[in-house]
Amino acid sequence: MSADSTAHDLVTLGEVLLRLSIPSPARFETARQLDIQVGGAEANVAAACARLGARTAWISALPANAWGDRVVHELRGHGVDCTFVRRVPDTRLGTYYLEYGVPPRPIRVLYDRRDSAFAKVGVDDLDWRPVRSARLVHLSGVTAALGDGPRALLRRAVQEARDVSFDVNYRATLWTPEAARAFVDTVLPVLRYLFLGEAEARQVFELDGEPEAMIAALGRLAPKATVTLLRGAEGSLTLDRGRVVLPRRRHTVQMVDPIGAGDAFVAGFLWASLAGRAIDDVVDVANAVAALKCSTWGDIALIGPGDVDDALAGGSDVRR
Repeated sequence: MSADSTAHDLVTLGEVLLRLSIPSPARFETARQLDIQVGGAEANVAAACARLGARTAWISALPANAWGDRVVHELRGHGVDCTFVRRVPDTRLGTYYLEYGVPPRPIRVLYDRRDSAFAKVGVDDLDWRPVRSARLVHLSGVTAALGDGPRALLRRAVQEARDVSFDVNYRATLWTPEAARAFVDTVLPVLRYLFLGEAEARQVFELDGEPEAMIAALGRLAPKATVTLLRGAEGSLTLDRGRVVLPRRRHTVQMVDPIGAGDAFVAGFLWASLAGRAIDDVVDVANAVAALKCSTWGDIALIGPGDVDDALAGGSDVRR
């Protein structure tokens, strides 16, 4: 796809990290080996949408070295256009370390992303043409949490985009609820889609009570948006044009890896929305994609449209 292309359904902007995970039940202090993957909220969405058939691009910065090459190779392998990724010499790829807890131990994440290639990119360093021409641009609070520079990138993206999707994606290790709310409040009025978890609604927006009351309050804060409240195993609530939509099907999940399930939900939701499907179908697709992601290893949902059709159809556990 050429740099002049206007064909993208979805463009995302954000940082990718090298994911180094410790196989369960080992701990940081006992680990003898690490599993290598790549992942980042916005790239996860772009990759899953591309695998489902959308035309996607990811805008970011990577080091001009072999790790940067690996990220580009992997995302292109999923079908993501990486034409607009800036390569920065003498920089590094951020990393995160993942320890899989066995209940009652939680999953723990340690970040090491200071002075990454993405952290050094300014507003004038990126090509904004794909943002202006895309049908939809997806952004995340993870990027906003990284500092003034990344926040400036998001503000420019919001100004340039036709329609914006935003996942709050609050990370307590990166910023405070008050700082997150201050930034999110600046983008809420223009959003087409808003995604957040129930815990984020309580932490960042200080909302209490039943989920229906929470999503109604969020709808007032983002009056132009279709708002989705993610509730983990309880499914989701979506407020669309004054109507609350629940998934019509619950999926039995054999948990392999929950990391990236929220990104998978967003990808399924945006893919189905861009395809023009009715909101009830959109919600069902999103929940199916999130469930399918939990059955695969790594940050990215390694699925295609046939997997979604099978999950929605139910039936036999064996396909011959």
